[in-house]
Amino acid sequence: MTSSNKYHSEDLSQYSFLITGGAGFVGSNLVDYLIQHNAGKIRILDNLSTGSIDNIKEFINLPQIEFIKGDIRSFDTCKLAMSGIDYVSHQAALGSVPRSINDPLTSNDVNVTGFLNILTAAKQAGIKRMVYAASSSTYGDSNILPKQEDIIGMPLSPYAVTKYVNELYGHVFSMVYDFHSIGLRYFNVFGPKQNLKGPYAAVIPLFISMISSNQQPIINGKGDNSRDFTFVSNVIQANIKAMLKVEIPRHTVLNIACGNQTSLMELIDTVNSELGTDVKPGFQEPRQGDVMHSLADISKARKEIGYDPQVSFKEGISKTVAYFTSHLAKEN
Repeated sequence: MTSSNKYHSEDLSQYSFLITGGAGFVGSNLVDYLIQHNAGKIRILDNLSTGSIDNIKEFINLPQIEFIKGDIRSFDTCKLAMSGIDYVSHQAALGSVPRSINDPLTSNDVNVTGFLNILTAAKQAGIKRMVYAASSSTYGDSNILPKQEDIIGMPLSPYAVTKYVNELYGHVFSMVYDFHSIGLRYFNVFGPKQNLKGPYAAVIPLFISMISSNQQPIINGKGDNSRDFTFVSNVIQANIKAMLKVEIPRHTVLNIACGNQTSLMELIDTVNSELGTDVKPGFQEPRQGDVMHSLADISKARKEIGYDPQVSFKEGISKTVAYFTSHLAKEN
């Protein structure tokens, strides 16, 4: 459990939830929260291409859990998954900017066609509220800081294009069909259950893994590029509040972050401090599609859904280091 905080006042036992990508990083943490707070039914839809059954094995056999191994690119599967559901949190996607540059077709199939399938199925099923994972990559080449929801630039990667198209579809479904969803623009989410293996591993688990084993982490750039790193429990809070908020008269997108900047060199220093190490990074050319700086204005999320990030970057790193060092020790 990433947090013991409670982000709702409703009795969740009366509701049913669909979590797409529920075996993935954010999705499995969300399922964990719903179980801890006695949700009536939790259906997980995941094809396990990037998610892992290990993330949900501790609760997959609970009576309130239903697991569907299926692909959001199948509309029939999406319709089946919506049956009897009140609330949807759509986390299924093919992440990673580099992956999308290497294979834009698959990223588009999953992130655009898959999203449209889920959105259409949710509308047809009369879902009370659909919340979906949007992305700070939508801000593209805009250099304006902090990032505000209504000021974006041109996309820098196929992944960014797909996430922006999600928002456009959400807006159109709101206007045309009176079906109002909420897009949560995540800013560099990290925490327990994040994948630390493979060519597209996120920077924080990758750095923790390398530094803890005394390997040199590699920074793309000079290390002064910065991010608004966001611990996963803050994202869970946003999902819960967005799903259960009664009145949203339109489609909307909200920045979900902490509203603070941390450079990659500061990240290295913080991880070293937590591990009691002093591993120096190496440097290479910046990656194509990366932005230099990212910082969120979270005032709209505060106003619209009462979002209030509870876990700071440093506290989140401490929790994440503890999780991964324990996880790595068990593997060894």
